[in-house]
Amino acid sequence: MSERPWLRRPSALARQALLLYTALIVYGSWYPFSGWRSLGLTPFAYLSDPMPQYLTAFDVVTNVLGYMPFGALLVLAVYPRWRGALAVAAALLLGGLLSGVMEAVQTYLPTRVASNLDLAANALGALLGAAIMSPATGALLDRGLLRRLRLMWFERDRAALACLVAAWPFATMYPAPRLFGLGNWPRALWLRFDSTTQDALLAWTPSAWHVGAWPALVAARLPDDVWEVLITTLNLFAALSLASLPVRDHAPRVRLLMVFLVTTLCVKVGATFLQSQAGLAFFWATPGALVGLLGGTAAALLALRWRRRTRALLAAGALTIALVFVNLLPVNPYFDAVLADWRQGRYLHFNGLAHWLAWSWPYAALVWLAYVVEQAWLKRRMSRRHA
Repeated sequence: MSERPWLRRPSALARQALLLYTALIVYGSWYPFSGWRSLGLTPFAYLSDPMPQYLTAFDVVTNVLGYMPFGALLVLAVYPRWRGALAVAAALLLGGLLSGVMEAVQTYLPTRVASNLDLAANALGALLGAAIMSPATGALLDRGLLRRLRLMWFERDRAALACLVAAWPFATMYPAPRLFGLGNWPRALWLRFDSTTQDALLAWTPSAWHVGAWPALVAARLPDDVWEVLITTLNLFAALSLASLPVRDHAPRVRLLMVFLVTTLCVKVGATFLQSQAGLAFFWATPGALVGLLGGTAAALLALRWRRRTRALLAAGALTIALVFVNLLPVNPYFDAVLADWRQGRYLHFNGLAHWLAWSWPYAALVWLAYVVEQAWLKRRMSRRHA
């Protein structure tokens, strides 16, 4: 046994990320989870099917790339119990098993086609991801520059927050009426109700709460560009503030936050380019959005001077205010055309996943912040009792 206990410790972050990515694979493979039917075939009949007649390099490459992160994360998750060739073999076996189950269930989905070629491509992706990550596992988790930087720059025991922050760039992929305007599922749910249901629900609330005229009244207060500046600034400030919480004070926080912001914008542009026409890749870069980017970034950088507790409280307030505006303001007329174009992309079955992530991320962040506040309050209460 090593005399240094910090060597060869398992990574909670890698295991949580593996579970999250596995859930994403399940969601993307079985979406939209409707129209189940039986064709009289056994679930694994696809294994003996001939090769598909219409084969494109895009489909094969996509399936390989989709499972490479799974293989890489599995190697990190099973370390240090399994290492080297054993971890790579486990990634190949479990990646193939997961893909086999996903394809088998697709036999009963009308919008999906079970394919042995997809199974082979997915297994190959898991193998490649594991083989690439395996040599770097020790340097990343135990020794080497990456681990030293991780320990010097980031606080420990922040795996849940790290996963939450890492999900934000992907939550921004789905089109929103205003840049970073996430969390509008209450408005979408309300609009799905007919007038009778809406009236019945409003009957249980005070008359001042009736929201029928609120969108127009709120929107009339400021021009639409100003509302976009405000929503973009609030959401970006909240995301950058959350991203700064696990970073140590002596770390290059400004550069790390800039890398995080640039990564988010690259993900946004790349997803839009792949999912819609090339001409709409920068549809979100309106004058209001660009000003909001500058405002949110400047506010987050100024907030670095304050304590973590203050930044967390400000992030919670910014998220709450932004959610109110996002759900009250009317949608821009041009947004329907943008959304229609987005749905014509190749990654059709990931639209639902991206949409749900955009809907749920702000509320997940508020739940995490509430949990932190509760833990801090309980800790203070216990210390007062002991005192």
